[in-house]
Amino acid sequence: MTDDGAPPSPPPSPPVSSPLARRRRVVAAVVATLVVVAPVTWFWSTSLVPSTYSVLGMGYVDAGGGQVTGAHADRAEAGWGGPPARPGDVSVATLTGPADAEPDVAVTLEAAAERITLPDGTVVEGYTIGGTTPGPLIEATQGDLVEVTLRNASVPDGVTLHWHGVDVPNAEDGVAGVTQEAVPVGGEHVYRFVAQDAGTYWYHSHQVSHRQVRLGLLGPLVVHPRATAAGADEAIALLHTYAGTRTINGTAGQQRHVVAPGTAARIRVINTDNAALRVWVAGAGFALLAVDGRDLTGATPVRDVAVVIGAGGRADLEITAPADGSAAVVRLGGGADLVVGPAGSRGPSGAAARDPGTELDLLGYGTPAALGFDPQAADRTFELAIGRRFGFVAGRPGLHWTINGHLFPDLPMFVVAEGDVVRMTISNSSGQAHPMHLHGHHVVVLSRDGVAATGGPWWTDSLEVRDGEEFEVAFVADNPGVWMDHCHNLPHAQQGLVAHLAYTGVSEPFRVGGAGANRPE
Repeated sequence: MTDDGAPPSPPPSPPVSSPLARRRRVVAAVVATLVVVAPVTWFWSTSLVPSTYSVLGMGYVDAGGGQVTGAHADRAEAGWGGPPARPGDVSVATLTGPADAEPDVAVTLEAAAERITLPDGTVVEGYTIGGTTPGPLIEATQGDLVEVTLRNASVPDGVTLHWHGVDVPNAEDGVAGVTQEAVPVGGEHVYRFVAQDAGTYWYHSHQVSHRQVRLGLLGPLVVHPRATAAGADEAIALLHTYAGTRTINGTAGQQRHVVAPGTAARIRVINTDNAALRVWVAGAGFALLAVDGRDLTGATPVRDVAVVIGAGGRADLEITAPADGSAAVVRLGGGADLVVGPAGSRGPSGAAARDPGTELDLLGYGTPAALGFDPQAADRTFELAIGRRFGFVAGRPGLHWTINGHLFPDLPMFVVAEGDVVRMTISNSSGQAHPMHLHGHHVVVLSRDGVAATGGPWWTDSLEVRDGEEFEVAFVADNPGVWMDHCHNLPHAQQGLVAHLAYTGVSEPFRVGGAGANRPE
């Protein structure tokens, strides 16, 4: 009752919605949903890859300002199967090493899945190659014809061998789905190539490489110069981490290379891990003789500096054992040391052996020398800008690596013609470092962050590009084929940080996926 005794008024009725108004609201909701869902669905669908495809069917062609001829001219209409071969094209499968000549070095390696005992006694599932991990050293002399027969005893995913840093003919490069079929259990594959360039290299599987390399399918390869100084002393220090334990040549703890006082030794350091390695020498100076299998001109002794070796990279250090009978200690990132000196000798420890902090800048190390070509007269110019953004890769949403703003598989196919002088700018704004590895070629560093190189020519096949850095490099396209150009932090490559370099007039018969289950990364 109200104050005047009248009954209270009923609450107002809600406005009656007309059928037209209700339809409008439904339509608006549907439209709003489509505005969100449709683009997401489109991005998701375009990120998917078929179960089998040609790498020539991936992404888009970047001709670097040059012409595109042969099969690549049909790329736009080709789809995932890749462009068909045109008359006159050469197949990757035919770009082999010498087929009939008697080899100078013949090696048979058997790959097997085995339980491996780690240095700390832990037993893990892993792989061996040639009965061990790391696999046996393969040695050749410059100009030798090398023949390696790979047999797969029990690696269920299949296996290949890639000759990291050796500029082999394309069909010998050992990349599943790009240059060959993965070798199945019970199968074998023969690699033949001429060891053209003396240097320090290594071999590893390029089938499911992010897993197979980590678990043991790798080994060292050294090509000696035709003329080696009599009595030259050297040692290999292949660094690999097994389940968190750093090892030198598969052995944990401090290792020793015995030399007499005052003797110079060439230490060939190979970084097979996924992260950069800092190497310094306590108790002696050193000269950096070579990087990635290429000698540096005018190498002079330095002291109290660290050399940074990117993933997959190599560095040859010349170290002279102290004349007083003590030892020099080569420190491989801490946790792995190589003592160089007489038996029983001791080197610096504690504070005296700490990382000096300062890095040797290869941009100005050594003395200038002729390159053999003019980088200023480039026929093609490319950009490889590494970034990271949200999107879909193979249907998976997340924060993914990009090249030139594109996500895998929509990545560039850099197209060149044989004989081209090529310049490439490689930049990184992704928040992490990326060791970029171009197969089949070495590039020379022209500048870093706009500062021109002033030292000896810095040739590399595994270039560590830190976040915020920009390198300009150049090379001559002198090795026809279809070549991977990828991050050698192998999980990054497996996540999609992979481009390719393809020559005009070269066709691709192999497929990723398919019956051979080729999975190069």
